[in-house]
Amino acid sequence: MRFTRTTRTAAAGLCVLTALLAPTTATAHAAAAAPGDTVTLPVREALQALPVEDESRAGYERSKFRHWTDADRDGCNTRMEILTSEAVTAPEQGPNCVLTGGLWYSSYDDQYFDNARKLDVDHLVPLAEAWDSGASRWSAKEREAYANDLDDARALIAVSAASNRSKADQDPSTWLPAFAGYRCQYVIDWVADKTRYQLAVDPSEEAALSETLSRCPNESITVTLAR
Repeated sequence: MRFTRTTRTAAAGLCVLTALLAPTTATAHAAAAAPGDTVTLPVREALQALPVEDESRAGYERSKFRHWTDADRDGCNTRMEILTSEAVTAPEQGPNCVLTGGLWYSSYDDQYFDNARKLDVDHLVPLAEAWDSGASRWSAKEREAYANDLDDARALIAVSAASNRSKADQDPSTWLPAFAGYRCQYVIDWVADKTRYQLAVDPSEEAALSETLSRCPNESITVTLAR
């Protein structure tokens, strides 16, 4: 089952008071947590808890992240699962999970689309960026799990093909959504996704995230660690 963004937001809201009352403790607990544990802490502290390292793309190939699998064997691969779950108006699903009709909202550029073929499913933290910041050391199965993550609503997002291709594999130091009203949520979710997978940030990325977050509410994030 895929958790919705509404479910994630509600869960985070329940934990805000606890995290803010003891931020230092929250950071310590995050550092000591193990895969499968759930941690809650303010997003600025979550960013501070991430390792800061130079990145390397040596050896990267997109094919090293097997994606758009059909883990539950229901005929719909990961891409189609995301398009179905994020539709504002549900599409009709035909044989082989072909979608017709429906309506989607692209938060990167504040636009609506009535054709699934005009959308891409974006890895919020791109596959190449994940490789650069730690995934190069993972096993093939771990990279496959990352590329098809349906358990955290922040990991994958349906957006316009144009906005996704504008972003490509850039991090927030060189690309933020064109729609300014979504930028805070974007960087908050970026930090949450990197926390979930214990991925590093490079110095320019860390500086850009910190600068953007300084203009955003210090929202408490709740993350179930995958690593």
